[in-house]
Amino acid sequence: MITEAVVESRNYSHKVRYGNRAIKKRRCRRKIVQKHCESRAPPIALQTLYDACKQVFKGPGTVPFPQDVDRLCHIIDKMKPEDVGLSSQLQFFKPKPIVTGTPRVSTTTIYKCGEFSLCIFFLPANAVIPLHNHPGMTVFSKLLLGTMHIKSYDWVTPPEEEDLSPPSNVKLARLVVDSVFEAPCNTSVLYPTTGGNMHQFTAITPCAVLDVLGPPYSVEDGRDGSYYKDYPYDSFSNGEMKEGEGYGWLEEIEMPENSEMTGIEYLGPQIVENKIC
Repeated sequence: MITEAVVESRNYSHKVRYGNRAIKKRRCRRKIVQKHCESRAPPIALQTLYDACKQVFKGPGTVPFPQDVDRLCHIIDKMKPEDVGLSSQLQFFKPKPIVTGTPRVSTTTIYKCGEFSLCIFFLPANAVIPLHNHPGMTVFSKLLLGTMHIKSYDWVTPPEEEDLSPPSNVKLARLVVDSVFEAPCNTSVLYPTTGGNMHQFTAITPCAVLDVLGPPYSVEDGRDGSYYKDYPYDSFSNGEMKEGEGYGWLEEIEMPENSEMTGIEYLGPQIVENKIC
């Protein structure tokens, strides 16, 4: 499963360097909420997103209506790093000397239920989330901080008149996105079969990405992610298809070694699940 990892909260405090401060604030806030619940307002942007997700996502096998997609995009487009407790001034996002080896990606879950999940991915410079899919999901992604290259594909059916003769283990896919994005930028949306359901993230600088998944990954419900290796279109074709540069071949592969992530505790502003004190 793409978002699963071993929890190492100490790694979060070390890398992002606001863990101790956030923990102190959270402990203090807990006491205040217990005694003076009515006087303590939740974080507006994050709470608004949560409330909207509760209304929009209806569970497995469903896709949000276009007006609901627009609603969520409108909310997420306006969200800032501070809304989830982050800042470009944190040590994690400062330029660092080039290091050897593959940097490890970290992920933290803000909220998760059967209908949707809210999570953040932290990618050091040069870190990669390999090409993977989101079976049966609608996903909203927002680059909160950093500069990132995103490449994404959707499946297509090869035209019968073309003598493509690909190996049986590869399938033709249409290239949807192959660009560099720099925060702040608008929300990207992918659907179960369109919008770039299979995508890869490559961090150019340290990055933080907010993801809203509906429904979330679930091995029990058959929504376990797959990984892919992509090949240029000309690798397995006669090169006669028009606009061939807009296509590629994808081969499903085992989980890459560099895809394992470190799970960390979320220490940012908290969501209020029940507003009634």
